[in-house]
Amino acid sequence: MILVYEYMEKGTLKSHLYGSNLPPLGWKDPEYFRRQQLTEKSDVYSFGVVLLEVLCARPVIDPTLPREMVNLAEWGMKWQKRGELEQIVDARVAGSIKPESLRKYGETIEKCLADSGVDRPSMGDVLWNLEYVLHLQEADADASQLDSINGIAELSPRLQNMDALESTPAGEAGTAPLNDLTEVSMSKVFSQLIKSEGR
Repeated sequence: MILVYEYMEKGTLKSHLYGSNLPPLGWKDPEYFRRQQLTEKSDVYSFGVVLLEVLCARPVIDPTLPREMVNLAEWGMKWQKRGELEQIVDARVAGSIKPESLRKYGETIEKCLADSGVDRPSMGDVLWNLEYVLHLQEADADASQLDSINGIAELSPRLQNMDALESTPAGEAGTAPLNDLTEVSMSKVFSQLIKSEGR
């Protein structure tokens, strides 16, 4: 029987695969390599990588590309932090994505790919952000009203505080425009949304 690690230059198979001198293997949570423990936030990281793969239509690791482009997560985050994510969007969809929708999508990816798990959102919040991205894509949103932190404009007078949201019947809250909600718990708002048409 031939063992692969016998043909490696130095060290064990474990040090070769998980050594600290190597970048994380694409979609794997960088915290996993430090703590050797997967968490729910590890799934959030991996999902953020998948979102980036979908946007760019390329695999997370492509060794045929120049070194700085091999790892999609690292390369994509460089473009996101520059505010130029549109430069790496798949050419087949680039012209059809609204800038405000892409901006929020990029912010969602950036939050998912945070180095520390505690800085990553819950999957519920990721879902909320993706619903909002879809809303921005489908609606004619006024970009000047958007808040880059949570992507939602001013509160309507009837939703000035959480008590008002909790006392509003689900049907009534479901008919309110999405951009009428801000500074409100994302999970409470999401539970109040009712989308009448199917996807």
